[in-house]
Amino acid sequence: MRFRPCIDIHNGKVKQIVGGSLRDRGDYAKDNFVSEQDAAFYARLYQRDGLKGGHIILLNPESSEYYDRSRQQAMKALAAYPQGLQVGGGIRDDNAQQWLEAGATHVIATSFVFREGRLDYGRLERLERAVGKEHLVLDLSCRLRDGAYWIVTDRWQRFTDVRLSEKVLTELAGHCDEFLIHAVDVEGKANGIEEGLATMLGTWNGIPVTYAGGVGSFQDLETLRSCGQNRLDVTIGSALDLFGGAMEYQKVLESLRS
Repeated sequence: MRFRPCIDIHNGKVKQIVGGSLRDRGDYAKDNFVSEQDAAFYARLYQRDGLKGGHIILLNPESSEYYDRSRQQAMKALAAYPQGLQVGGGIRDDNAQQWLEAGATHVIATSFVFREGRLDYGRLERLERAVGKEHLVLDLSCRLRDGAYWIVTDRWQRFTDVRLSEKVLTELAGHCDEFLIHAVDVEGKANGIEEGLATMLGTWNGIPVTYAGGVGSFQDLETLRSCGQNRLDVTIGSALDLFGGAMEYQKVLESLRS
């Protein structure tokens, strides 16, 4: 299990938010932490510590008045740590290459591929052709409904008609290099992982999967390791002391490197 760092950007600031609170209207999110440092600061920190495969997520839509500020922050992070980070948020086939040229190793896509609540294979294939399978991460973040996990899009506000399953993972793995999966219902709460989701992801054995959501303690890390059969990588946000939480960043690195 590897640690995958994050840089979440909202309204031009590096933040940690409660995932399920995000709303496009009014550019609202319930903040857990707003950093006084810019995105480049965190990128340089992750570079210093030899961490690769972390993700930058722009949480504002392009229609937002804050989007340009958030985009500038993302570009600064990529310039500070070229070929060390992935980037997601508003990725399409016509803009994805720009992010790779700016220094991202991968682009992360959800809403472009899952259009209006449905998986659009035409769009997926266009995006794959635009950047290559080896540079594409699919974000299959999901929420629990009626006893199943359903992929959500549009900054986690819209349910799709795609139920996350081993079959879906296998099918989509042929089009991308990795998966990023936020357990949205527990994201930003640092109050325990979504064990059912982690267990299902750990049962599947395919391309790399990064799990995010709910880690608030070292015991949660051990639970994730167990549920995920040590196959899942992990992102920790609000719980890290870097973002105002109680888990010491350096101890997390030591724990996951041991």
